[in-house]
Amino acid sequence: MVDRPGQGRVVGEVIHRVHLESQWRTEALRTNLWLVPTLEVVLAAALFLGTWSLDRAAYRGSITLPSWVISGTADAARQILAAIAAALITVVGVVFSIMIVTLTLASTQFGPRMLRNFIRDRTTQLTLGTFVGTFVFAMLSLISIGPASRGDFVPHLSITVCMVLVLVDLAVLIHFIHHIATSIQLPHVIASIAAELSAAIEAGAGEPEWAGGVEHGPSAADLEARLDAEGAAVPAPTSGYLQFVRHRTLVAIATELGAVIRLDHRPGHFLVQGHQLATVWPPEAASGVASSFARAHITGPSRTLAQDISFAVDQLVEIAIRALSTAVNDTFTALTCIDWLGEGLCRIAAGWQPNPVHRDSGGYIRVLAVPVSYERLVQRAFEKIRQAGHGMPAVLIRQLDALAEIMAETSTEAQCQVLLDQAEMIDRLNTETVGEPADRADVHRRYLTVLAVHADRRG
Repeated sequence: MVDRPGQGRVVGEVIHRVHLESQWRTEALRTNLWLVPTLEVVLAAALFLGTWSLDRAAYRGSITLPSWVISGTADAARQILAAIAAALITVVGVVFSIMIVTLTLASTQFGPRMLRNFIRDRTTQLTLGTFVGTFVFAMLSLISIGPASRGDFVPHLSITVCMVLVLVDLAVLIHFIHHIATSIQLPHVIASIAAELSAAIEAGAGEPEWAGGVEHGPSAADLEARLDAEGAAVPAPTSGYLQFVRHRTLVAIATELGAVIRLDHRPGHFLVQGHQLATVWPPEAASGVASSFARAHITGPSRTLAQDISFAVDQLVEIAIRALSTAVNDTFTALTCIDWLGEGLCRIAAGWQPNPVHRDSGGYIRVLAVPVSYERLVQRAFEKIRQAGHGMPAVLIRQLDALAEIMAETSTEAQCQVLLDQAEMIDRLNTETVGEPADRADVHRRYLTVLAVHADRRG
């Protein structure tokens, strides 16, 4: 008989793996300023070939162009196209200058890690590409003008299309200015990072534990003990941030060698060339794993969100602690970050279940991963902001409110204890650093609210 539920789990796992792989590739292609402009230049060249072919057919008398197509002498056409090309390259310089100013502002106000969000912005890339593409179209049209057997060849249709593209460029420029004015506003930046956090949480929550039937071989605990006692180290081939791990590729490598691989680092960790990246058991398989490991992981100069959910948390925390610094002193921005961090942790508490165990088709454990823990995510979200917000009742109150909301979504007592520990530290900081008794009482009441939510959940 056919195990249709098992087939469904297999399909679900394959889809999830493909989604993660495509997510990383999309992120890598999106975080640059050359891909979209290059594609638009290619489209502009293709469009010119089409209009030029029609112009040549009209020149030979094979077809008749509509009456609204711009006509004129070769000299007039050259003047029009030269003026358009000069104006477009000037506007490209202005757009580039606006983008540089925006990146400088983002680096100063939000932190250098926020530059990635602005570089990957599609509106900026499309604006640059639209103007450069129109410039290329105008230049190609300009150089096509010249003497021919029936007099000077003038690409009338190409000139008309170029004028239409200029009107499109004006609309794109207006939208670009509006978009830049909106995108540098802190609430917009924070909300966009929070949306990326939500997407990363959903991607991590959808990973099935195993798509097979009966489990075979030693348990994960037994394998951990063997790896600790007899495992051999596999060094990192290159230095950089671990950006993506192809777990199914690792499973295939381990299955071929009859080994078990334990990853000692997760995406987001920095790897040092020659230092331990993974542990392999039995130890004689380590050389085979090391020679094949390069095709199973990707490193780079920066972190990405493909498998690194804590990166978005760190970005929100960075904005918050910058806002709380004496140089900026923007408490409301920090409160906004706390609100979004609480929303993300509510999603994590409700259904995020990372899978550290990866099995082969026979049900044997082949790869042990190191997913970020719920406790570590909570610590990342609260500790640095709490330390930066000492003596600030508004910040402490908002953190306690967020903890109460997360507490209501928790699924285990262990998760609740992590939140209670954070709440206790906030209340203790309140007692030590808030001087006004009324403010201390306000913060303490919010701490009691967290305890009450926990008591209601247990009841």
